Amino acid sequence: MHQFMVILTPNNPKLLSLQNQHSSSIMNTQSSSESQIITIDVLKAIDLLRNNYRYLDVRTEEEFKKGHVDFDDVLNIPNMFNTPDGRVKNPNFMEQVLLVCTKDDHLIVGCQSGVRSVDATVDLLGAGFKHVYNMGGGYLAWVQNGLPVVTGDTKTGSLSPTSPLPVVNHPSILK
Repeated sequence: MHQFMVILTPNNPKLLSLQNQHSSSIMNTQSSSESQIITIDVLKAIDLLRNNYRYLDVRTEEEFKKGHVDFDDVLNIPNMFNTPDGRVKNPNFMEQVLLVCTKDDHLIVGCQSGVRSVDATVDLLGAGFKHVYNMGGGYLAWVQNGLPVVTGDTKTGSLSPTSPLPVVNHPSILK
C-alpha cells in the first residue's frame, strides 16, 4: 500500500513524494526538473553510512560547528550562505564538492531540516553524480532520534560499540 503526499517548500512548491507504508525509510521524490531524488530517513542513512557512504552536510559552517552528525568522513560544504540580505546560493558549491568527491562517490546529503539538502541533491544529480540520497528531516531528525552528534568538542549519543567516531571536516575547501 502506498501513500502520496505533497511537500510544499519555498524553493520548490511542486515536490511530489511517494512513501511506501511498509518501508518508511525510503521516500522517492521527483522535482519539476525531472531529476530523480531519493529521500531516506535517518535510520536508512545510518545503514548506508555503515556501508561506505559519505555524509555531505550542506549547512553553513556556523551551523556545522554548533553540532553535526558524528560519523566517519563527514564533509561540510555549504550550499547556501547567510548574508545581511538573506541566504544566497554558494556559487562554488559544485567546484568545492568536486575537490573532495568524485561523481561515483556514494553520498548522503543533509542539512538542518531537509530543505536545502533537496536543492543540493538536485545540483549533484544534475552535475552527473550517480549515487546520492537526500536525508529527510536533516540534522534535526538525526538529533530527535538520539543519534550520535558532535557539538563543539563533545560527542553525544551512541549507535553501537562498533560505531565509527572520528569526524573528518574539510574546512580548507571553504576558503
